[in-house]
Amino acid sequence: MIRTVNLTKKYGDMFAIKGINLELEEGDLFGFIGPNGAGKTTTMRIIATLLTPTYGEAYVCENSIYTDPKEIRRLVGYMPDFFGVYDDMTVIEYLEFFAAAYRIGGPERRQRCDEMLDVVDLDFKRDAYANTLSRGQTQRLGLARVLLHDPQVLLLDEPLSGLDPRARIEMRNLLRKLGQMGKTIIVSSHILPELADICNKVGIINRGEMSFNDSIAELIRTVRPKRILEIEVSQVERREEAREFLAQHSAVDGVDLQEAIFDVTLASDADDYSQLASDLVAAGFSLRRFAEKDTNLESAFMALTKGSGAKI
Repeated sequence: MIRTVNLTKKYGDMFAIKGINLELEEGDLFGFIGPNGAGKTTTMRIIATLLTPTYGEAYVCENSIYTDPKEIRRLVGYMPDFFGVYDDMTVIEYLEFFAAAYRIGGPERRQRCDEMLDVVDLDFKRDAYANTLSRGQTQRLGLARVLLHDPQVLLLDEPLSGLDPRARIEMRNLLRKLGQMGKTIIVSSHILPELADICNKVGIINRGEMSFNDSIAELIRTVRPKRILEIEVSQVERREEAREFLAQHSAVDGVDLQEAIFDVTLASDADDYSQLASDLVAAGFSLRRFAEKDTNLESAFMALTKGSGAKI
């Protein structure tokens, strides 16, 4: 569906992106994350045929950005980070204007606009002026606009940026719905935990180069190859005894006490750690907490871009 081969963009001696290789299938929801200026927008604009690379190639549905740009534009819906709305147009007029630009005419135009308002849950604002919408509503209007021509591919640059918590949840649910409709989506964002919830693949770009491109599960394994348990025993007076017990257990590779909770690194061959809980109980320890420690996407991002000096 989307494939890039050694995609590179230079400005003078500076690389905006260098050797970007992506391969996304139908229905993939790809989280594209990285610091400001890392190359996310440049990559998306090249795929959308809005920017020409210095060298390398990109394909959308097997169409080359060099030989088939018109076909790619028919297949792609691109939503930039910030876009203007016309002050003197209502929401429905705004959508009909762009539907006409997409050469959607007659009764089909109004029907299509109504359908998109329903998809983004903005029908109650159809007669409001576009410039009176909140930031979240404006983002949803922009998404409705890029959906008008029923694109197979969506390129969404920072659609969660600047939204309040409720608007972020609504936009996240909307992106998940679009993924379920079979759209192939690239979404860039700095709101990393939000991407973990909605994306099946993730790419981390730093200083123009991809440092990771795989599933979120593989990202977690890359950053933390060994699993860690959080264990807390009820008996404060036996805490040191519990530490020694854990350190000597065959399933344990290391023990670190964080306040009242042990961070227990499991041995690489410890696939089933249920026996560890049983052994602790058998030794007379009462367990207040026994759970595998999560590694979220944000900590993984920070680990993979360590030393970049970039700010999120």
